[in-house]
Amino acid sequence: MKITAYEVRPDERNTLERLCTEKGIELVMTAANLDMTTVELAEGADGVTTLGQSTFSNEVYDKLKEMGVKVVAARCVGYDRMNREYAEAQGFKLCHGSYGPNGVAEFTIMTILMAIRKMKRAMANTDDKDFTLKGKQGRQLGSLTVGVYGTGRIGYHVIKLLKGFGCRIICNDVYENPVVKEIAEYVPFDTLLAESDVITLHAPLLPSTEGVINKETIAKMKDGVILVNNARGGLMNIDDVIEALENEKFGVLAMDAYPGEEGIIHMTHDEDIVTNFAGEKKSWLKLQYVRSFVNVIHTPHMAFFTREAAEEMCAAGVDGIYEILTTGSSRHELPQD
Repeated sequence: MKITAYEVRPDERNTLERLCTEKGIELVMTAANLDMTTVELAEGADGVTTLGQSTFSNEVYDKLKEMGVKVVAARCVGYDRMNREYAEAQGFKLCHGSYGPNGVAEFTIMTILMAIRKMKRAMANTDDKDFTLKGKQGRQLGSLTVGVYGTGRIGYHVIKLLKGFGCRIICNDVYENPVVKEIAEYVPFDTLLAESDVITLHAPLLPSTEGVINKETIAKMKDGVILVNNARGGLMNIDDVIEALENEKFGVLAMDAYPGEEGIIHMTHDEDIVTNFAGEKKSWLKLQYVRSFVNVIHTPHMAFFTREAAEEMCAAGVDGIYEILTTGSSRHELPQD
């Protein structure tokens, strides 16, 4: 059995090598994305594993099929970019990554605390030797209402951590988990928008959730609301979010995920020169504008990034391919719609 691993970060190499050695799998690794310029690296492979920046075009799948690849396994959790309908029609088995909810949930609590305590302003001012308290008065989490949109594994873990702060917790999901009901209150989405001082997003990116943060839903929020998106960038309509920032609707916007971040995140841009506001540069320029607001906290899609989660993601990528090829199915296969 042979696997080609794309988008391999330095921290993943030893883990991928160990996992494949233990299972007797031949491994080819590259830091490059999977696309038509690199697809030949999968020659002779039974499966390929990627992160979230690769190109899953029809042409890429056609070439993979021609070379005999049978399984495509993303090591990241999100799979909205995998061109599922075409891939499955061509006979591919698709898998996605898996890791415990602790890392993202803990990161979310940190982000909320940073937001309500004006930490971006405090750190920037302190770096500039401004030690005054101007603009730095915060809030105590226990006095606030926190709305959690999406109560899956991560959302539920966020709620469990929030419980210790004594805040009111309301939540919304198409599926109401009875375990969540024991510690939080399910409310209609409009109620969550209207009553929350802090809204944190933990829903998957689906046709039903894409752009759920938009002009209409933002208008229903409290003035000065804190919005946290450590889930998927596509949950936000970025033009409507920018308009809300300009109108001072948000107390803080904290985002670890940004719409159109492909080709931006997990790369360095310190020497980039952007000369126009069109095409693929548009997302980059919008991000720079959003980041310029003193009440915006932006991190580079790193909420998941712990040693423990990285190892679990590698295991999911390898195991998904191995299990399908040896047993016909895997616990990491994409869920049925």
